[in-house]
Parts: sequence; structure tokens; C-alpha cells
Amino acid sequence: MTVTNGSAKTNGSSNGASSYPPLKDTKLFAPLELGNLRLEHRVVLAPLTRLRGVKVSDGIYKPSDLHVEYYAQRASKGGLLLTEATEIYHRSCGYPGGPGVYDPAQLAAWKKVTDAVHAKGGYIFCQLWHTGRASPATFLAGEPPVSASDIPIKGKAADGSDFEATPPRPLTIDEIHEITKKYALAAKLAVEEAGFDGVEIHGANGYLLDQFLHDNVNLRTDAYGGSIENRSRFPLEVITAVCEAVGSSRVGIRLSPFNYFQDTKDSSPIAHWAYLCQRIIQLPQRPVYVHMVEPRFDEVLDHQAKMDALATYSPQNGNGVEAEATRGKEVALKPSLAPFSKILANGDVKFLTAGGFNRENCVVPLDEGYGDAVVFGRWFIANPDLPMRLAQGKPLNQYDRSTFYGADPPQKGYVDYPTYEETAVAA
Repeated sequence: MTVTNGSAKTNGSSNGASSYPPLKDTKLFAPLELGNLRLEHRVVLAPLTRLRGVKVSDGIYKPSDLHVEYYAQRASKGGLLLTEATEIYHRSCGYPGGPGVYDPAQLAAWKKVTDAVHAKGGYIFCQLWHTGRASPATFLAGEPPVSASDIPIKGKAADGSDFEATPPRPLTIDEIHEITKKYALAAKLAVEEAGFDGVEIHGANGYLLDQFLHDNVNLRTDAYGGSIENRSRFPLEVITAVCEAVGSSRVGIRLSPFNYFQDTKDSSPIAHWAYLCQRIIQLPQRPVYVHMVEPRFDEVLDHQAKMDALATYSPQNGNGVEAEATRGKEVALKPSLAPFSKILANGDVKFLTAGGFNRENCVVPLDEGYGDAVVFGRWFIANPDLPMRLAQGKPLNQYDRSTFYGADPPQKGYVDYPTYEETAVAA
């Protein structure tokens, strides 16, 4: 992996030998109580799909020794890591190389990872995943994917097939209940067998729970569709079941109200996710945190294209879909995470924010009071010692996008990024 020693800047973060303003005295490095954990800083590793799992049997992948090295490299005393999205049961995901947390071989492999992170004084949560309609039938033993409704994603799947060739099958109510139990069981196995400090429910980015939330995907007419009250039912039942299984202090959930990835586009994300947040803080057992994706970030659209698209939600002279949906309600009429954070704070639910953060903007949500911790993806991939580099104002390695989702050999772009100390010694 090449480390640039020039003075170029990429996405607001700099590479080079010179120093940058250290952030050690900012809120990014203030302690944070997160349930029973005491974080010593607020730099969190994002849940990043890397597809480096090794095959156990058909459709079953487990972490390898590379995973142990990868997560241990990024662990720090009092720091929080979130794992890559992790299958909750066989065929709940259709990505080769994506590990699960239900098979004994997977659990034993993950235990090596959690032991390595704990040995460095760090904490690690396992992100629990069901992809729903985002997986092609060829990765699901020929079975069609499941979703809220029968609406397929447009375009090509990971295997090159057309999603529309095998539309998803709407889940029955009994199946929804069974999957809820599987989330709870996966959480219990992750904590009790694999040694995770907690779990994060993946309710974002166009995957199964998010498919139920977005009204352009969920066209059901039963108790799990139609109104936002009904569309929130499945995610709320999963939160409740997982909290009952492992304790609410060990549970978080990721949400993406402004998501466009994988053809999700809600008609009124501010009002609808504000309702969901209000319901979350009313739960008898509420999660310890909610993790949301910034409006500007999308898996496909660039910053400007995303913001231009979101502008369609802005009310014109008090009209428009967002104005109508939020009329008479105390909800901000702009694409911002701040309204959700404010609601959650009323229930003492911590707020993690992710999406396009770099050295220059990462303290903003903390200073402005709508974030309790900041989640980093690309810069944490390329800088295993990212918290130290930010704290001390050290230059950052550049990331290589071509190695994000697998590489040959698999360690390329995964465990071969140098720490600042290694770079200094080599120089």
C-alpha cells in the first residue's frame, strides 16, 4: 500500500510529513459513558463490509486470522469498534466472504477477534445483518430473496444477474416473527459465545429492516405496512427482542433516514424517522445508542448529487411532501440528523453519526451537540492508528478504494496499511 508523502488533500484530510492541528483537547477525545462501557475517546470504527471471510461450507463463511489482525490493529484503549455486517443465520445474506455469527466455527473464529481487541483494552460490537432483497437468488441456494414487498432493486446484483429477474418474496407475518427470534438468538450467541461487548442491529442502507421502513419499498397492507406506525413495527420488535436477549446496555441500532442506496427513498424521512426515534425512547428496554448516516453520504451518489436530490424534500412556501408530513410538528425541515439526536437525547439514548467525516469536520457534530461519537470508515481502513493520528495531528495514509471489497491477496488493503510509527521508522 502506497503512502503519499506530498501535501495533497483528499476529502479534507491531508497526507504528508507536516503536522496538522491536534484534536486531543477537543470533545473527540473526551470520555463517554456508553451503557456499561467507558469510552476514552469518541473515534469509532464503522461497520465496514470487507468480504474477507473464509468458506466453512456452502454459504457459510467465518473470520480468518486476517480478521484477528485487522481488528486488533484498529483497537485502542477505551475505543469502540463495530464489525462488518454479520449474517444472523444461514442465507440471511448473499455476499461471498461475509461472515456470520450462528455457526460454531464462526463463533470460535470471532472469539479470537474479540480476545485480541480486549487484550488492547478496546471494545467491539457485532453488527447483525439480514440483507433482504439485496441478495440475488444464486447466493441463496436458488431461493428468491425476501423483503417487505415484491419490489426488486433495479440494476445488477453482485453476481451480475438482474435483480428484477428474481423479485423478492414478501415475508409472511409468521416469518417476520421467526426472523425477529433469529436476531435475538444471534445477539445472544455473539455476546455469550463469541465474546462481543454488544451488538448493533443493521437497520440501514437498504437492507431488510430498512426495506420495511421506506415507503417506496414497503407496500404491505397488513400490520407491518402502510402507516409509519406499522412500518416501524418490525424494527421495534427486533430492538425489543435483542434487548431482552442480551440487555439493553449491549444494544445499538444503525439507521439511515436519507438513504437512496439500493433504491430506497422515503416520501418523508424527517417526519417518519422522527416518529421511529420517539418510539425507540418509549420502549421499556431501549438501545444504548442509535447510529445514523449523515444526509450527505450515499454509497453511489457524490456529495453534491446527494444534496441536490435531498433538496426535493425542502418545502416551498410551506408546501411539499415534507411540509405536509411535518405540519404542526416540532421537526426541522431540512436534511439533518439534529432533530433525531434531540429526540433520542430525551430518552438518554446516545447518538453516533457517520458519513464522510474527516480531520476537518469530525468535531462539528460534537461541538454542535447532535453527536456523542463520530464513526469513521475509509480513513480508519487506511489508518489502523487513526485515533492517535487525529489526537496528535499526524498525517494520514491515503485509502485504496479498489481493495475495499476483497482483494488478491486478501491482506492487500486490509492489514498492510502502516501505522504512523512504522512509517516514521521506515523513513
